[in-house]
Amino acid sequence: MLLKFALPALTALAISTTPVAALEQNCRFIQAKADREACYKRQEDELAAKRKPPAPAGASDNLQSLRQMRQDDDAVYRSINNICRGC
Repeated sequence: MLLKFALPALTALAISTTPVAALEQNCRFIQAKADREACYKRQEDELAAKRKPPAPAGASDNLQSLRQMRQDDDAVYRSINNICRGC
C-alpha cells in the first residue's frame, strides 16, 4: 500500500531535480576556478534557453490587437468622463 504512493512521489522528485543535478555533475570536478565558473554559466544559459517560452509567431498580430485594445480603452474612458456625476 505504501509503495503505491511512494513510487510516484519519488519518481516526481527525481524528475524535478534532474536538471540541477546534471549541472553539478558536469562542472564540479573542473579544477580551475575560471573554467568551472564558465562551465556553470554556460549550463545556466542552456537551461534558461530550454525554460524560455517560445516566441509567438504572429508578433504583428499581437501589436494590432494591442492597438485595438488601446482604442477600445480610450473610447470607454471618454464615455465614462462624459457621465454627469451629480445631476
